[in-house]
Amino acid sequence: MTDLETRAAGRRGALRRAAPALLGYAAVRALGLLALALWSAARGKSAYTLLTARWDSLWYTGVAELGYGYEVRLPDGDVHSNLAFFPLLPWLERLGAAVGPLSYADAGFVVSLLASLAAAWGIFAVAEHVYDRRVGLCAVLLWAVLPVGVVQSMAYSESLFTALAAWSLYAVLTGRWVTAGTLAALAGLTRPVGLAVTAAVWAAAFARDRNRAGADGAHGPPSAPGEGARRVLGMLLAPLGAAGYVLWVGHRTGGGPLGYLDVQAGWRNGFDGGAAFARFVAEKFTSFPAALAGAALVVGVALLVRLYVAGVRQRQPLALLVYTGIVVLLALCASSYFGSKPRLLLPAFPLLLPLARALARASASRAAAVVCGVAVAAAVYGAFWLNGSGPP
Repeated sequence: MTDLETRAAGRRGALRRAAPALLGYAAVRALGLLALALWSAARGKSAYTLLTARWDSLWYTGVAELGYGYEVRLPDGDVHSNLAFFPLLPWLERLGAAVGPLSYADAGFVVSLLASLAAAWGIFAVAEHVYDRRVGLCAVLLWAVLPVGVVQSMAYSESLFTALAAWSLYAVLTGRWVTAGTLAALAGLTRPVGLAVTAAVWAAAFARDRNRAGADGAHGPPSAPGEGARRVLGMLLAPLGAAGYVLWVGHRTGGGPLGYLDVQAGWRNGFDGGAAFARFVAEKFTSFPAALAGAALVVGVALLVRLYVAGVRQRQPLALLVYTGIVVLLALCASSYFGSKPRLLLPAFPLLLPLARALARASASRAAAVVCGVAVAAAVYGAFWLNGSGPP
């Protein structure tokens, strides 16, 4: 058997192992879309429009159709520029519209559907590699039944980014450094949080170098021929996507290397260490029943911290811990629209691994009952949330 045939057989085997997780994921997402269609129809709205032609989806299709340079000046002086949106999703929307009969919005929807399946497969691959196949299945199902899981089916960039991030992390875990760096660069062209993938690649590469050297500089795990060069190349490739786009925006706006931050400031986005979010939560406790929402937010943040600590205690690989930590930090400590924070946390899938391990230890009937119950609740919540007035 040739090397090419061996690789093809390996891919088929990987797909067979992942098939139950992908089928379960597709079933959960289909349930969510059905709930959205029924809820939207009852309110006289189009579920497809909600998924493809509102809020950020319109900005992405605008970039795909007209390119960069469009901005909206608000009465309060804020300037919303489409330069805030990274280019990979609009590029794919433009490609989809160019090669077929799809509109830009249609292409964005198709990209998100395919990317969500790729993300589910990537999550399975990571969890199976770190733990086992059953934990991989549970991790995918838990990601599918997140309350804001409906975003995975929207013409947004979350599914695309999560797919690239998950497979980059898997490549790191399996020593495919050039692949990891290439996927990290593409993730960096998708969302600003691509920084987290680059940091994970770099952290794992440095850790690999130290482990190989060993405590006395002479011992450690053996290295394959040329691995050092491939590791360095992966590290060099990883930041190119995000760095290239940010520098291009700075050049276009005349703001220099920090020009992208000025664009984000026009949207009132920035990093303040969580001060604005803390004030937002504190204000909830000044009245009732808003205090209940404040308490829920506190509990939610505490749960995130607990899950991250559980990952540390369970000795998750360094790449996963670095990636997850940065995703969570950027989501919670940004002074952006607070209603978007749940979806900004969607890519932090390693947080689900401790829960997936616990679910995997339960009996099959109990695990199925939990997943089905949460899936129904998430489908209803997603339909309600997406039919609301504000963007997710």
